[in-house]
Amino acid sequence: MEAAFFDLDKTVIDRASIAAFGRPFLKGGLINRRLVARAAFSQLIYLYFGADEERLGKVRESMLAVTKGWDRAQVRQIVRETMLQTIEPIMYAEALELMELHRAAGHRVYLVSASPEEIVLPLADLLGVDGAICSRGEVDEEGRYTGRMAFYAYGEAKAEAMRELAGRTGIDLGASSAYSDSATDLPMLEAVGRPVAVNPDRALSRVARERGWEIRHFTKPIRLRDRVGRTTPVVTTSLAVAGAALILWRRGMRARHGTPSGRRAA
Repeated sequence: MEAAFFDLDKTVIDRASIAAFGRPFLKGGLINRRLVARAAFSQLIYLYFGADEERLGKVRESMLAVTKGWDRAQVRQIVRETMLQTIEPIMYAEALELMELHRAAGHRVYLVSASPEEIVLPLADLLGVDGAICSRGEVDEEGRYTGRMAFYAYGEAKAEAMRELAGRTGIDLGASSAYSDSATDLPMLEAVGRPVAVNPDRALSRVARERGWEIRHFTKPIRLRDRVGRTTPVVTTSLAVAGAALILWRRGMRARHGTPSGRRAA
């Protein structure tokens, strides 16, 4: 069995996912305007200079300090209620097309991200992928974040989680693909037989050229709803919004023999 593993930030979406939720968290009373401005500045640095261990470490520690004491249930509710307007407009069309091609070929599709599960798991549901590997914050008995990580999906930890998933589900990593933009994801890319550098930072671009890896450039953010109706069948995904069911119709993909590709459990 083959699979395709997609990094999230700057690979599936055109920016850092945690920064994208700055305004929803502001409206929800979790952060103030000064932190939103700081997140916007950090996003500019990330976009233009990429991410290295030092920068990511500072961002991680800052975020852990900020989120300490937040109620996890409230965070989940804010993310699910604002997922469409926050994330859906900034997805790369090329990434969605690749996911569809992989599904049409019978491959499993996974998101692999250092972003927190509160963001990644609802997005995985939205996209209809087979599962996700993502970071988990530690919570106390009252369901509040402690400011520590239970699992940080970064660097070698991503590759280890992929190998564990492969062993559990029968995935052949040597025949599988992985897509990422950052040199910090070299372990993830090296874990598969077909690594692809997407919008690579300078360090990853250099490694990809030296090793003869495929390099792709995603440039077309597109809203999922704009893709509805182009092909059939249409796959439906529901998200709870303000206590009601909000139905998102997204384009599906038929395999060459006319069978619709569906979601499979990991």
